[in-house]
Amino acid sequence: EVNANEGVRQQAGAYPNPEISYLQEDTQRATRTATLQLNQPIELGGKRAARMAAAERGYDIAGEDLAARRLAVRAAVTAGYFDTLAAQERVRVADEALELAGRATRAAALRVKAGKVASIEETKARVAEAGVQVEAHQARSELRSAQARLAALLGQGQPRTLVLDGRLDELPTAPSLEDTQRQVENSPALRRARLEIERRMALTELEQARRIPDLTLSVGAKREEALGRNQAIVGVSIPLPLFDSNRGNLLEALKREDKAREELRSAQLQVAADALQARERLESARMEAGSLAAQVLPGAQSAYEAAVKGFELGKFSFLEALDAQRTLLQARM
Repeated sequence: EVNANEGVRQQAGAYPNPEISYLQEDTQRATRTATLQLNQPIELGGKRAARMAAAERGYDIAGEDLAARRLAVRAAVTAGYFDTLAAQERVRVADEALELAGRATRAAALRVKAGKVASIEETKARVAEAGVQVEAHQARSELRSAQARLAALLGQGQPRTLVLDGRLDELPTAPSLEDTQRQVENSPALRRARLEIERRMALTELEQARRIPDLTLSVGAKREEALGRNQAIVGVSIPLPLFDSNRGNLLEALKREDKAREELRSAQLQVAADALQARERLESARMEAGSLAAQVLPGAQSAYEAAVKGFELGKFSFLEALDAQRTLLQARM
């Protein structure tokens, strides 16, 4: 689109083409009159300058659209990377969960074999382990899907296994309100909206200039065979704006200029709201992750270890150990 608008910008600066005309009166050689004439339209009122200004703003708008598309692709790749990294981490946690579930099953089997609990306890443990296996299978399926999406974003037609090297516990800091506001004011969407106003203003100037008729200069020569002489021809023509004064086009341009200003105000409100909402989501996610890492996860790990040890010693039932295991896995996820 940027390259296409380069063509529009070149065309906007072109001058009107001259016109050559030939007129012959009578067909008899002795009495005929032949006229050869060159006509050159001349634009008045600044039409060419306004047209070039509008084309220039259109070229700039295409550049802002390109910048916005690049940012969108960058955001999609970033989101795809962390989605894949999170899916990769969920697979690791699911594998650890399988190991925990297997440990619980073995402990239940030993207690059943020792005659300390009923065989139903071992059955419950195996059912719980099977459920964890299903969750592990789902985690691997989600990882393959996330890898395929990321590969597509990276331009790789054939999805392949992408092993990412990253840390999910290194949390980004939220920008300050002042930084957020500065980013909003410099966003491609608002820059584009401002350029659209400038383009509409240039189009309004163009429609105003079109109310001024263009001038056509004519020069030529006329040959009269009957008199045997040549005559020079010089002429000027200009349309009379009696029926078409371009009022409708000018009104349209003015209203579209007003519309562009309203769209800028709407874009300012929308972008500011989206940026603040994103900042609040980031702050909330940071607080949640910090709380999980500092309080919930250590507590769940401690409760699980105590429950499993107590179950092995016969102080807790298997359901209590299973509940502690589920709580730990949920906190990890």
